[in-house]
Amino acid sequence: MARIRWVEEAEAAGAAAEAYGAYMGATGREFVPDILKCFSLRPDFLQQVMAFSNTVHFSDGHLTRRQKEMIATFVSGLNRCPY
Repeated sequence: MARIRWVEEAEAAGAAAEAYGAYMGATGREFVPDILKCFSLRPDFLQQVMAFSNTVHFSDGHLTRRQKEMIATFVSGLNRCPY
């Protein structure tokens, strides 16, 4: 059970639905990860978080995207985080 209230995909309307649609369209996923749903009550901020994530986490720099994903997965495992 989430401690933070958020909007599920089926309940999304307006700006939240647009942000969810943009995410799912860009990634090819049929769902929005819970870590992003935490921001769904502020769709304007959700869009900023997604843009920041794409720029910082999912672009190549000193580390490749693959290396960043492996580090994130390892840290999530250490923290017993489901995502």
